[in-house]
Amino acid sequence: MVDQPSAPAILANAEHNGVKYIDLQFTDISGVVKNVTIPVDRLPKALSDGVWFDGSAIEGFARVAENDMHLRPDLTTFSILPWLTGGDVTGRLMCDVYTPDGQPFAGDPRSVLRSVLARAADMGLTFQTGLELEFYLLKPGPDGGYIPPETYDSAGYFDAPSDSAAGLRRRMASALSAVGIQVDAMHSEVGTGQHEIDFHYSDALTTADNAITFRVVTRAIAQQHGLYCTFLPKPARGMPGSGMHVHQSLSYKGAGKNAFADTGDPRGLSKLAHHFIGGQLAHARGMCAILAPLVNSYKRLASGYEAPVNICWARINRSALIRVPRASSGDSTRLELRCPDPSCNPYLAFAVMLAAGLDGIQREIAAPDAAEENLHEPQPRGAGKLAVLPDSLSSALDALEADPLICDTLGVHIVERFVQAKRAEWEDYRLDVSDWELKHYLPAY
Repeated sequence: MVDQPSAPAILANAEHNGVKYIDLQFTDISGVVKNVTIPVDRLPKALSDGVWFDGSAIEGFARVAENDMHLRPDLTTFSILPWLTGGDVTGRLMCDVYTPDGQPFAGDPRSVLRSVLARAADMGLTFQTGLELEFYLLKPGPDGGYIPPETYDSAGYFDAPSDSAAGLRRRMASALSAVGIQVDAMHSEVGTGQHEIDFHYSDALTTADNAITFRVVTRAIAQQHGLYCTFLPKPARGMPGSGMHVHQSLSYKGAGKNAFADTGDPRGLSKLAHHFIGGQLAHARGMCAILAPLVNSYKRLASGYEAPVNICWARINRSALIRVPRASSGDSTRLELRCPDPSCNPYLAFAVMLAAGLDGIQREIAAPDAAEENLHEPQPRGAGKLAVLPDSLSSALDALEADPLICDTLGVHIVERFVQAKRAEWEDYRLDVSDWELKHYLPAY
């Protein structure tokens, strides 16, 4: 975990850097960043007493009768936003949300993750994650909009950085570094105009905070250049989807030893790691709506593309749901979950992923045999004996509600409001008449 700075140190930092405003940030249940801005002279009181706000208008938060909510800044998250200068120099703090009686708010995604991390800590374990975040840069059309989406550049997978988008990626990386996010690598992705920036592995709460900050930073830098950075899982038919592959490991508290590593195993995995895989596969359908939360997500999770469909694990089969990347040493042994996409709420995603893995450990759920036979093309949905992920948001919501562990992890408050919002989203989509329907049916009928 990140060392806790003192309030005086943060105040001194803000004064030294000429900070004028402070953005207090948190997310709603859907993972959308919410923001309360205060003048810097209100920062001492915010650090000591927190800040009240009306939660009744926030997606999935509180009813009007329960509107008072309390933001408590996490001092480890202080940073200065590098794109705001002069009289607009602004600091940022991520916040936890509390109720008026001083209890963690049941609808706060950050609190949900903290709770599951505490459960792991009680088992002597620390959960660490690292992300591969994919996105597209879009340029505006003649009308100034982004529909249909038109990519800013034409680079393909790992193309040499000779186009203007490469310079923009570097500016994004510099801005990420300025807010404390260590970038490990960046490159063009499979899709024309698709990009990936990977940042450093850390404890899951820090990584979730970084994922939220990543979306804010990349969009701000893109906007400065007249572009739009989209994390939509499938921007258009025929375009490779954007994923958020999550690398995950457990380590033993105190010693810090990687709990997934075992040099005596053919794949270098411990018994605990095998049970963790078993737990995540057992709950893959139940947690899918959290990891892939949009109607659009299931246009990415389709047969014939790189995104996984079949519920299996492997080392060299990149169509597997869980992949075991080759590790340079036992300390870097990890599991890569490939179905999440960047539209998810990372706090809730990590919470259900960890809960599923811990369930596998506690109940000693056996991982099935690895599915290494298909090395290049994913199997058709439902082929062979493998179970499959849900093929729509509606099916994923059914699976979530049928999984007691995932529901208990999220809590009644979040499950009720998440499912209600997503059912409404699905119904609105279901009733819409698409261009495809008109093109195919109107001439004949």
